[in-house]
Amino acid sequence: MRLVTCQQGSKEWIAARVGVCTASMFRTARSRKKGSSERTEAALDYAFRLAVEILSGEALDDNFETWAMRRGHELEPDARIAHQADIGVYVQPVGMVLSDDGRFGASADGWIGDDGGAEYKCLVSPAELRTTLIGHDLAKYMDQVQGNLWLSGRRYWDFGIYCPAMKAIGKDFFRWRIQRDEEYIEAMVADLLEFDSLVQDNVAELRKLAA
Repeated sequence: MRLVTCQQGSKEWIAARVGVCTASMFRTARSRKKGSSERTEAALDYAFRLAVEILSGEALDDNFETWAMRRGHELEPDARIAHQADIGVYVQPVGMVLSDDGRFGASADGWIGDDGGAEYKCLVSPAELRTTLIGHDLAKYMDQVQGNLWLSGRRYWDFGIYCPAMKAIGKDFFRWRIQRDEEYIEAMVADLLEFDSLVQDNVAELRKLAA
């Protein structure tokens, strides 16, 4: 594991992600067409994007930030404070966690002691809030959470939803503690390594264009 200490959204953070398959995109990288072993167009596009970034050393979208992304970065300190109040333990801010080879990474939102970590989502979509808060369906985020656990080597991860609008009911932070799942991680890593081979194939094909 390699740790890059930086603030999320900063130039250093953007630079640390260049050409790196990040945990927030693991689900996309692993996605397959329905009923097929063939990767989705989204996965193929992501593999190509990473290849271009590896060759250029620059992010293709270094100035691109959606409103939701900006909101998440702005609310993260508040989410961390709410988390600390919930568990009664200090949550240490973190930057980027990278695999030893630098091909995979995760923007960990915090460390909890020596064994835990944190991921915060500041959701505004009614559909996402409903499925998580009412349905307790976290499947959409499991690759990201287990990806963080894989890269960090930690034992558990607190997945938190911070929703300031819910202060109206006296509770704006909701948390699930997710344990490390070795079987899940093993299958995920095998799939990600296959995806990385696709990235490297794209790098080779692009190099041929300049030969």
